[in-house]
Amino acid sequence: MTTLPSSLRLTTIDTDDTVRIEITGDLDYDTADFLLEEVTTQLEARPKVRHVHLHCAGLGTVDSMGLSILLMIGRRTAAAGARLHLDDRPAQLDRLLDITGTLDYFTATTPTGAAAAHQHTPEPSETTRATQAARPTGPDGTT
Repeated sequence: MTTLPSSLRLTTIDTDDTVRIEITGDLDYDTADFLLEEVTTQLEARPKVRHVHLHCAGLGTVDSMGLSILLMIGRRTAAAGARLHLDDRPAQLDRLLDITGTLDYFTATTPTGAAAAHQHTPEPSETTRATQAARPTGPDGTT
């Protein structure tokens, strides 16, 4: 168990391929880096991890820094070949994710967002490149 500032407590439970971090308290400017550090440490220590579960039932306030850290954790888990799960999300977290347009990013069953960025994208064909190059780029339709 990791004890941090009084407004955040993390409890980590792990196996070879799964890490579960129970979050209790606020995820804000003062505390969000601690969650990022814990997830990063777990990913580095366990290269076989395929699932990172953030148990959010005890989560209090989440500010813009907290949301930013959750997005960064999403990118880092995807880069490590793991899937991020936000379990037992309280209503205020779902509302924040919905308002910011990130709910689908965190709840999609197939890779999206950062996870999709790490998948191979085929090179565009010669015709596609020529068509893209011929498009106007200026605000008035000129190149």
